[in-house]
Amino acid sequence: MKQYEFWFVVGSQYLYGPEVLETVAARAAEMAEQLSGKLPYKLVYKVTAKTNQEITDVVKEANYDDACAGIVTWCHTFSPSKMWINGLASLQKPYCHLATQYNKEIPNEEIDMDFMNLNQAAHGDREHGFIAARLRMPRKVIAGYWQDEKAQTRLGDWMKAAVGVAVSKSMKVMRFGDNMREVAVTEGDKVEVQTKLGWQVNTWAVGDLVKEMNAVTEAEIDAQMAVYTASYDVATDDIAAIRYQAKEEIAIKKMMDAEGCKAFSNTFQDLYGMEQLPGLASQHLMAQDYGYGGEGDWKVAAMTAILKAMGEGGNGASAFMEDYTYHLVEGQEYSLGAHMLEVCPSVAAGKPRIETHFLGIGMNEKDPARLVFEGKAGKAIVVSLVDMGGRLRLIVQDIEAVKPIMPMPNLPVARVMWKAMPNLTTGVECWITAGGAHHTVLSYDVSAEQMRDWARMMDIEFVHITKDTTPEKLEEELFLKDLAWKLK
Repeated sequence: MKQYEFWFVVGSQYLYGPEVLETVAARAAEMAEQLSGKLPYKLVYKVTAKTNQEITDVVKEANYDDACAGIVTWCHTFSPSKMWINGLASLQKPYCHLATQYNKEIPNEEIDMDFMNLNQAAHGDREHGFIAARLRMPRKVIAGYWQDEKAQTRLGDWMKAAVGVAVSKSMKVMRFGDNMREVAVTEGDKVEVQTKLGWQVNTWAVGDLVKEMNAVTEAEIDAQMAVYTASYDVATDDIAAIRYQAKEEIAIKKMMDAEGCKAFSNTFQDLYGMEQLPGLASQHLMAQDYGYGGEGDWKVAAMTAILKAMGEGGNGASAFMEDYTYHLVEGQEYSLGAHMLEVCPSVAAGKPRIETHFLGIGMNEKDPARLVFEGKAGKAIVVSLVDMGGRLRLIVQDIEAVKPIMPMPNLPVARVMWKAMPNLTTGVECWITAGGAHHTVLSYDVSAEQMRDWARMMDIEFVHITKDTTPEKLEEELFLKDLAWKLK
């Protein structure tokens, strides 16, 4: 992700004379350089914009530069906002307005009219903010001193969300076969998704994957086995099953890389010519930041890849997840998340084990190998993207993952246990009311605010279930949002 950068566009005007403009440009370059050392991505000073043409030109350049993931604006002086209209109206990249000023304090002894003419961000940023509101532009407004950690953290988080947009716009999903039969929530309008989110979602035959698997050499499998044994504890004597997963992983990765795909889906109902459902193979591909969705769920596959990109620099912990069962003992209410085979080891609390077990669902000829582990504790979110018919809804719920309260020695899958907000039963009611799917992306790295930013940039509906959410408040919110989105 480090190939991305952000452009710093500073507003001013010719009214102040060349000396002031030179000072503004020098300060802007200084700020960009210092901030680049604190932020997750480089901030590049581009221009002190003084005319409509300068603003339009830099926006056009940003739109067509693949390395530019967004623009950050700031008005050191007053910058008449009419000259921003043409540029902002054509902007196609994420946009953050950093409302700050060069100096932290008012200099009691030095403040005079020269100081006042130069340092006009307090009203320059308000003029700039008005035109974005007038144009009804999706943007992030961050107010605070540019050298303060809080402002830098918020700007860095926004940058990561903007990178999620860049990844989304180039997302290609490889579907092996179709969706699980008769399931509604894994369906969706692929044309609408490509229009709104940029995803290219297409199908490849399972037979094509089998053909690629048959071309994998023993030497390639040996090399992949060395990676497995270095990363995981082998807790099975069925080495042939592990080697088969290695063959599946190598073949899937070759096909995805050849097509430029960063996510894939499959279904246990369509394993034509395959002995095992990819378990370990899918898990290790997710550990390499590919997205995955079970049962043909291409939406969660793409979202897994996007959250992994947004969380880069964290602990790598974003994973395909499913609410599997509840613990409903009063005072000890928890959700147990798992899947048949495919949970990313990035969320593991310890070193995962490779095990082989019978899988009593699907068309497996042999026992699939998979990674088994407990998930780590910590604050996290679960994310679900659903198609509401004519629009997309992104649902985010705050959770707190815990060390599982019981060992579950006979459960042969990876598992994560968590407390849902505001509590399990209310959280379930709210999730179901909002139409949340049974598949999610669980992330320790990405925040709800970042997902809100991402949804705003992508122009889709956002629903957040928090410690303060009630079913009654949520029903009212969904009713109003339904009306608003139908008017858009």
